[in-house]
Parts: sequence; structure tokens; C-alpha cells
Amino acid sequence: VSVVLASEQEAAIPTVYALEQNYPNPFNPSTQIRYALPEDAMVTISIYDMMGRKVRTLVSQSMSPGYHTTLWNATNDRDEPVSAGLYLYTIQAGGFRQTKKMVLLK
Repeated sequence: VSVVLASEQEAAIPTVYALEQNYPNPFNPSTQIRYALPEDAMVTISIYDMMGRKVRTLVSQSMSPGYHTTLWNATNDRDEPVSAGLYLYTIQAGGFRQTKKMVLLK
């Protein structure tokens, strides 16, 4: 009997950093943001309005390699609801940085 676990575990760890499009988009009342880390990294995921003001910091911690998901419930850092509109979300992990757009409909 032969059991191979190493290849299954390797497949679960991404080879590159990635920030996926949020789902659902447009959204109301909440949306998921998935991202991939190929190695241990300090990760910051922040939401910005179209004026460039930071609305919410969703993640700010060291994370292990793998696929991760975070949820945004359309509130700011004071847990107050934000208005409908276009928002940007950014990931900073190690030397990787990427930004995407999302739409909150009410």
C-alpha cells in the first residue's frame, strides 16, 4: 500500500501571490475577498473610498502560506455602515501589492 500526501499538500500552497476579485460584486450587505500567499508574510488588506481615504483595515497580521478569505460587511473601522458606491481594496504582502475595485449597492 502506498500513500502520497506530499503532492496534495504542495497543491494547497500557491506558487505566487494573488488577490482575487471580491465575490459577490456588486454586493450588499457583505462580500468575500480571497487571496493567496506562497510564503509566510505580513499581510495588510485595506479598503479605500474613491477619494483615497482609508475606510477599513480588514487584515493586518502575519499569515502562513496558502489560500485565505476575509469578509467585509460594508462598515468602516468604527463599525458604522458606509455609503453605496465604488471602493478599492488593496493587499500588501511582502513585496507584493495589488489593488482591485468593488461596488457596494444599497
